Formats: sequence, C-alpha cells, structure tokens
Amino acid sequence: MTEACSLTPEEITALFTRTDGHYHFARWGRPIVPIVFGVQEETLQIMKGALEAVVALSGHKLAETDPELGANLMIFFFRDWQELLEVPNLDHMLPGLQDLVVRLDDAGATHYRTFRFDDQGAIRACFSFVRMDEAMAEVPAETIALGQAVQMILAWGSEAWAAQSPLGLARGAAVLRPEVAALIAASYDPVMPPVADEAAHALRLFARANLMREKAEAASARMVQDMAEAKLAPKN
Repeated sequence: MTEACSLTPEEITALFTRTDGHYHFARWGRPIVPIVFGVQEETLQIMKGALEAVVALSGHKLAETDPELGANLMIFFFRDWQELLEVPNLDHMLPGLQDLVVRLDDAGATHYRTFRFDDQGAIRACFSFVRMDEAMAEVPAETIALGQAVQMILAWGSEAWAAQSPLGLARGAAVLRPEVAALIAASYDPVMPPVADEAAHALRLFARANLMREKAEAASARMVQDMAEAKLAPKN
C-alpha cells in the first residue's frame, strides 16, 4: 500500500474556514435522502453509486424519505441558470431565487451549493446546482458524481478545494484522495462533535484522520469498485 499524504492541521482549518475568516464545521445530523434532477438513467445510476460510496465511507446513513422534507439532498443538472426559475416551488425553498440566478448567470458560474441547518447547527438539507456548459460536458460523469458527493457530505468552507481537487486518478478513473477519505471518516466518527466553531477542532480532526488513514485507504479503494458495480447494475 502506498503511503498517503496527510492533510496538515492548517490545511484542515482552511477547509472549514468561511469567507468571514471564522472556522465552522458541520456534518449531517439526519439520514440523507437524495434526489437528482436533469440526468438520464445511466448517469443517475452513477450519481447514486457515488453518493452511496461516500456516505458509506463516512459511516452515515441514506434513507428513503425525510419526515420533514421528503428529500433533503437535491441535486440539479441543467444548461442555463434561467431554467431554475421554471422549477415548481423552488423559489419557496430558496428565497431570493431570481436575484441568485441573475448573479450566478452574470458570473458565468457552473456550480452553486447551499446548506440548511437544524437547531443544533447540523446539516438538515443541501441544494446543489450544476450548470453543464461545454467544458463540464467533457468531464466524465463519474468525476462529476464523485465530486458532488464529496461536496455535500460536509459543510466545507468557501475556498475549500479551490487550490486542489479532493479527487485523484487511479488507472484513469476518478478516486477520492486517501487523505480526504480519512478526513471524511474522521469527521463522522462518533467521538467527534457534529458541529464545531473553534479552530482547535481541526487538531482533533487531524489526529483522528491519521488514526483512521489505513482504514480510509481501503474504503477509498472499495469505493471505485462500488461505483463500477452501480454503473453496471440492471436498471429498474
């Protein structure tokens, strides 16, 4: 097994630092119930496999329905931001949707993600939007799916993964970098709090991730197989 590079405490701190400079960590506080819009059945299977693999890595759970929201993870794929204005009731879930669409359209953005939190500060819902422009259309579906799964599993900071992707390549296929897999697994360890606002929390994550690194490496390797099996699974 190759030696994995560890994320430093400073790097972990940066991954959970907001635009205002404050540290804030949050993980899901309830089972995740995903629904994906705007993709064909084959891509849906790939997306489902990626979500299942990352959630399994974290030790968290998927569910069939959320008693409050029905689905609490909504992922939208589309070609033009204006399409969001035609989604029924989306403006009720995202107040200020029209102004948001204008800003994202003017910026030429390809991604937008927003979280909702419960009374304790844990994640209760996530809305993720992916605009499939020409450049995005050239990216393999497996890479997009795995990237989306990683981005939704924790409430990352505003600049997280701006300098380096959480994904790597193994035999030409997108995989989760082992040190990132270890960080995700550590974040959901029962001994760790679901919410934290002190940067000292990053030191605990660092120590826990190092303890879990070998296990996370094995889980990351299994993830590739799980996604491949999901892609090849018979469609209902």
